[in-house]
Amino acid sequence: MSGEPLLVTAFLDRAREHAPEREIVDYVDGTCVRRSTYREYDARVRRLAGALVALGVRPGDRVATLAGNHHRHLELYLAIPLAGAVLHTVNLRLAPDEIAYVVGHAEDAVLLLDAALRPAAAPARAARPDMPVVVLDGEPEDGELAYADLVTGGTPLDGPPPRGEDDLAALCYTTGTTGAPKGVGYSHKALYLHTMAAGLADGHAISRRDRVVHLVAMFHANAWGVPLAALMVGADQILPGPSPRIADVAAIIERERATYLGMVPTLAVDLVDHARRTGADLRSLRALVLGGSTPSRELIRAIEEDLGVPAFQGWGMTETSPMATFSRPEPDAAPDERHAEIQAQGRLLPGLRWRLVDSEGAPVPHDGVSRGELLLRGPWVASEYFRGERPEAFLDGWLRTGDVARIDPDGRLRVVDRVKDLIKSGGEWISSLALEAALLDAPGVADVAVIAVPHERWQERPVAVVVPAAEGVDAAAVLGALEGRVPRWWCPDRVVVVDALPRTSVGKVDKRALRAREHNGVS
Repeated sequence: MSGEPLLVTAFLDRAREHAPEREIVDYVDGTCVRRSTYREYDARVRRLAGALVALGVRPGDRVATLAGNHHRHLELYLAIPLAGAVLHTVNLRLAPDEIAYVVGHAEDAVLLLDAALRPAAAPARAARPDMPVVVLDGEPEDGELAYADLVTGGTPLDGPPPRGEDDLAALCYTTGTTGAPKGVGYSHKALYLHTMAAGLADGHAISRRDRVVHLVAMFHANAWGVPLAALMVGADQILPGPSPRIADVAAIIERERATYLGMVPTLAVDLVDHARRTGADLRSLRALVLGGSTPSRELIRAIEEDLGVPAFQGWGMTETSPMATFSRPEPDAAPDERHAEIQAQGRLLPGLRWRLVDSEGAPVPHDGVSRGELLLRGPWVASEYFRGERPEAFLDGWLRTGDVARIDPDGRLRVVDRVKDLIKSGGEWISSLALEAALLDAPGVADVAVIAVPHERWQERPVAVVVPAAEGVDAAAVLGALEGRVPRWWCPDRVVVVDALPRTSVGKVDKRALRAREHNGVS
């Protein structure tokens, strides 16, 4: 064996050699503004990497991107590692002070940003006045460099980067609802193996015949790893631009005959509603992959039966690069069985290991009934945070996910709840996720979150916070819909109706904010 190192930049070589004419397509506000090929992509990436080195970027330096989904960001995905540096994708939905925190914590050597995001980056730049700043689009302002000049003026870098497979290639910060963001470093080998495993037939199953739409934010755990998977196999990549409207997404799918789309369930609901209203034909999609939160069975049914598009679910977290499991039902499964399978978190990707443990750390059986905290380990699972923070999140090399789960004897994962979101009422546990899944099927419920509130007798009781559908919602009907679906004592004590649920910067429901709102008596 040659002992070839597993470097993420190898995907760039493969795309140039085996798929040179496949497309990278850019849209802005629903209009196609650019088409290019992997041959052109390779040349631009190599010149950009050379320009970064000339700018003073050294092996191991962190280089920050604050950008939306466009070809320039995709170029940086490979140019920064090719230069021997570490790609730090900054969450553009963070508050300006939080952006300053992660840029400072990472000690980024350079910041590359979209012009529209200058205000968000202002505190970070004020704290690091000597940090070079490159504007990705438009004209540079005082002291800034123009991205276009770097690409055209850089001396191409040939050959592999000056790094080993165990060196970091990327860095992403978690956006949990407690404490400061924590950095998760991804080595070249971790990203290489994650890309190969996630691209298997039981994962994303992306091939060179696919046309992939990148709706998942490119700052979020490397857009679920899909851009690298598409690059690896030579699939076409379609970038819808910053904050595309759902009508634009549907039009792009129709116009480009897209075959793969990943999105969070909230946006999938909007896509289904749009298609129902307009008759948009999305049947070119061979896969709509849901992630970020558990989809309702009604949403899964609507995607598959109303849109005629196969639905799947991927599950993971920033600490798992991010894919860990995937739900792909058997082809001959009956619709109800299929929808139930997709709603579960699915089977572990090859290469990873898992365990369930109780509160004392003792093993919990994989019998489909017993519950425990899920622990993970593997070549693309974090074993520590950047700079060694929060060591208690790891146990003897295992990542403590913070998820309470069951594992069936045949290896299917079902996440019951987050440890911090379980409700303990009268000494017994109530799953907020199970309640939410049942409530989403209630009449007039568009969205819902279940939280625990203190109770004098029972310690905690559930409260349902509901966003009504267009036709409105009746609290009694909502609670009535739970009859026979969950134990009677699980039923929420109250239903609170709100216009919208607060969300974190990556779109997850912010239950900490809901609990604070309830504690303060705000509805």
